[in-house]
Amino acid sequence: METSERRPRKQGWRFVLLALVLAIAISGLVRSLWLDVYYIPSESMEPLLGAGDRILVSRTAYSSEPIRRGDVVVFDGRGSFAPLSSGKGPFVDAVSAASQWFGLTGSDTTYVKRVIGVAGDRVQCCDTNGLLTVNGQPLEEPYVYQGDEPSKQKFDVVVPEGRLWLMGDHRSRSADSRGLLGAPGGGMVPTERVIGRPVQIIWPLDRFAEMPRSTQAETPLKNGQ
Repeated sequence: METSERRPRKQGWRFVLLALVLAIAISGLVRSLWLDVYYIPSESMEPLLGAGDRILVSRTAYSSEPIRRGDVVVFDGRGSFAPLSSGKGPFVDAVSAASQWFGLTGSDTTYVKRVIGVAGDRVQCCDTNGLLTVNGQPLEEPYVYQGDEPSKQKFDVVVPEGRLWLMGDHRSRSADSRGLLGAPGGGMVPTERVIGRPVQIIWPLDRFAEMPRSTQAETPLKNGQ
């Protein structure tokens, strides 16, 4: 009687699946604790960031030092810039969240803006030269989009404790703190809503570049000056 040896099943697909699951899990851990990727959907931060850019964001950038004027921050706008829920239903929200996680689309509730005022600052628009002032001092803003005014909308605000006054660099295309003066919170974003600081443009490749902190942030004004 002939006997046949039982051939072991090919289990390569299991190792591939396990490796994929582990890769996703490790990526999720890294992105939740240290570095994350975000898609820029609009022109509000031009020329620094353009629509379609993908940026690497450090979640630990402000763990050992405070947020300062001039810093560019990525933040959760729910409760200030955006409603607490999309209202589109759990399935659509889940699909949208997955797309955002893979960096394919932007988020309806996550924003990137520049810090103009921190707690205690009085931010005004504008002085006789058309410049924003912080604590009475004119603010030089080399990052503002060429041809834009610092702001066409006049305002005079004092930033409360634990809040930030944020504006886009492309002022004529940016929906920011200026447009929320009459809303709850007055356009001020809680510091605990800050996710992190953009540190690198990673896509498209022809725009691959490091994003250092603004020189304005390195030499901040003192409150009361």
